[in-house]
Amino acid sequence: MEGLTKIADLGKPRVVIVGGGFGGLALAKSLADAPVQVVLIDKLNYHAFQPLLYQVATAGLNADSIVSPFRKILTEQENFYFRMAEVLSIDATAQVVETSIGLLRFDYLVLATGTTSNYFGDKLMEKTSISLKSVSDAIELRNTLLSNFEQALQIGDVEQLNSLLDFVIVGGGPTGVEMAGALSELRAHVFPRDYRELDLKQMDIHLIQSGPVLLKGMSAEASAHALKYLEELGVRVWLDNRVTSYDGYTVTLKSGERLITRTLIWAAGVTGAPIAGLDPAALLKSNRYQVNEFNQVKGYNHVFAIGDIAQMATPTYPEGHPQVAQPAIQQGELLGDNLKRVLSQQPMQPFHYEDKGTMATIGRHRAVGDIQLFGKQYHITGWLGWLAWSFVHVLALVSFRNRLSVFLAWGWNYLTQDKGMRYIIGKAKAPIKEKEVDVKAIV
Repeated sequence: MEGLTKIADLGKPRVVIVGGGFGGLALAKSLADAPVQVVLIDKLNYHAFQPLLYQVATAGLNADSIVSPFRKILTEQENFYFRMAEVLSIDATAQVVETSIGLLRFDYLVLATGTTSNYFGDKLMEKTSISLKSVSDAIELRNTLLSNFEQALQIGDVEQLNSLLDFVIVGGGPTGVEMAGALSELRAHVFPRDYRELDLKQMDIHLIQSGPVLLKGMSAEASAHALKYLEELGVRVWLDNRVTSYDGYTVTLKSGERLITRTLIWAAGVTGAPIAGLDPAALLKSNRYQVNEFNQVKGYNHVFAIGDIAQMATPTYPEGHPQVAQPAIQQGELLGDNLKRVLSQQPMQPFHYEDKGTMATIGRHRAVGDIQLFGKQYHITGWLGWLAWSFVHVLALVSFRNRLSVFLAWGWNYLTQDKGMRYIIGKAKAPIKEKEVDVKAIV
């Protein structure tokens, strides 16, 4: 069986990891001293720090501040190999994965493919909205945001003008809340200087949440403070409501109201990103693989899943662990240790999630957090929460260069209230609505 472009067979067990997110990267690092060959496969050649994608989208950070190439991260790890490819299917019996660049044998396969945006079957919404799951998404959103304002300078029709200046965010989780806060800061501090000809009072920011609270899964205190902060910033929050349709121009809500916007940001949910070939019985309705306490996929001893794609039911988390970075990192680290135990003929240890808390920021000096310390939960808000959120996210970046870059950018932004990455490179989201635009110049 031919391998992927000259990956030598070293006579050691081969661990193939599909996906270089938080879980896959943690696993690869944990196997640095193991007598195995580690092969990481990803469609991209870099790891992206997804919690800060919204800052790239709102011109607060450069994209290269939150990404780092896999080869650079693991350059000192002698048993590590990387191939940029897409895994197409799995043959668990033959222990082979089919990829876009060939076939690869494995002794142990670990799926860390994460999630993709869930549009709940709405194909038009998928086509017309912008998600925030990748660096490409973030750059497209930034381009769209800035292009809208450039185009608005040439618009005379009031409705058309509002369609360019107004933004609708669907989903009241951390991504939606943080995006709404970042847009409000642009409206208050940056755009009035850049676009003096425009009346920024016409820039409306709508956040649509289908449930009764924001930040579901966090404490009631965090949810209440997030709502308070957003309302202070002038964000219109729609609770217990949802978007029933969007055609690229008109947003229709369950309550009957209609909003006009050229930019709808979809942050309403995710679904697993499985790979063809495994027993369908191992895949749950959430498109996540059912795994046991050792992260073994149901029905397989040598195939594992970690992170967002894995659903491990426990008494505390009957529907699986939260789809955030910490469970993925902890599962990756433990699985690395367990594979070493297997190789030395020792029993594997079950996974127990150590919840360190959850945080979200809503702009300068506004943040909420539920922090776990010494077995107790503490709630932090306001300036202290914002400082803690900033500190935690800088430390969590994978390289010193990333940490320094983000620290300097945030320091400059804080001192000047400026977002320096306001440039349009590449394509914006193309409008699909067939509607004539009044291009009378504003004079």
